[in-house]
Parts: sequence; structure tokens; C-alpha cells
Amino acid sequence: MTRHDGSLRRLLRWPVKSLRGEELREGLFDDRGMAGDRAYSLIDGRDAHAGKVLTVRQRPEMLHWRGAYGAGNAPELTAPDGTVWKWDQPGLTDALARSLGTPLSLRAADGQQDRGPTVLVTFQASLLALEEELGAPVDLLRFRPNLHLDLDAPAFAEERWGPGTTVTVGEVDLAVTGNHTGPCIRCAVPSWDPGGRERWPELQKWLIQEHENKFGVIMRVTRPGVVRLGDRSVVEVASGS
Repeated sequence: MTRHDGSLRRLLRWPVKSLRGEELREGLFDDRGMAGDRAYSLIDGRDAHAGKVLTVRQRPEMLHWRGAYGAGNAPELTAPDGTVWKWDQPGLTDALARSLGTPLSLRAADGQQDRGPTVLVTFQASLLALEEELGAPVDLLRFRPNLHLDLDAPAFAEERWGPGTTVTVGEVDLAVTGNHTGPCIRCAVPSWDPGGRERWPELQKWLIQEHENKFGVIMRVTRPGVVRLGDRSVVEVASGS
């Protein structure tokens, strides 16, 4: 085993799939992954796509909206004009449909991450190295992680982390185990700036060319608990990874 030490630098949650999310000081992790993460989604209402989850890949304008949990259990959505809508408020569906230019409905269901109830972990050394390679700032929010760690690991070391690799952050243990875990193969979403205003296709081209289109690691929770900003973080890399 190779060990790396560090701390939790940023903690992020994305209440509504493909909308902007929220930055937190603490969060619960359990068999859902991060509690409340991607627990809500928009469902495409077009005849040819009916029943499918609507994402940034179909409607980049989704990034003009933000989801965050307010006082209740359901998220509140902030529209591009600053109007705040409660999830169950009459008129929200119509407002979203007008804004996104497509008929849609709303869905509430835990575990709507693309790869099941997983957690995406990214690393500060890799983000800084990617900026140096590209010669430009790279906003972490493009990659939509849950945990962003500052470790003593070399940049991009996580591209080789395989089954058995574990991460401990505060009370929580995560592991590369089960289906759809390991280094994260990126889709085209990070090429959009976090507000959905401008596309940077060279970013994904560079990841494909230089990093096998990998950035971050997908993991599953093996010990639930609460994590807090600044929590000590330990990675143990499985032999052979």
C-alpha cells in the first residue's frame, strides 16, 4: 500500500442533476453516496426522448439554474433572473420548460448519479497541474465533484488507482469497489463553463490526448458518517494500482 495524507479542501453537492449546486461546510455520506446529491432531476417531455433524464448534454442552459437546499427537505431553484422557486411551487415546471425550451416534468428519487450511488473525488495537485498544462485557469466546478482533497500525492496519480484503493475523510471511508468505480472518464460537460455560457472544447481534447480522458476518481461509501471542511484525509493506494 502507498499512503498519502492531506485534508478536505472543498465540499460540493448537486441537488438537481445538471443544475449548478451548492458549496457546504459539512455533509452526510451514506449508502446514497452524498446525501441529497442528484436526488432530483428534470425529465425530458419530448416525444422522442420521453422519460429520459434531461442533462447539460441536451440543454446547456440548465447551468443557468442553481439548486440548493433551503430550510425544508426539498431544494430551492434559483432562475437566471434571480427568482427563487420551491421544488413543489406551482409554476416551476412551466418556468423551467420556457427557460430550457423543452417540455419537461420533475422527479425526486435518491441515487440519480450517472454511475449509481457513488462519490466523485478530485485532487488539488491535479487541478493545478492541469492549469499549468493548459496555460489557463480551470474552474473546479466544471468537474462537479463532491470531495476535493489537498494531498501530498503527485499530480494525476489517481489516474492509476484501482480496486482496493481507499480514502478516509473525517468519519467517512470510501473505496474503489464495485461497478462503475475507479478513475473517472469524463463526458463533454466539463467543456462548458459552470454557468453554461461558453464552451471550451480544447479542455476535453487535452484530457483525451494527455490523460486518457480521466479526471478524478469515482468511489463508494464503505463507512457512513459526516465530513467537514478541513477534515484530515488519508488515501491508501492498493498494491498494483
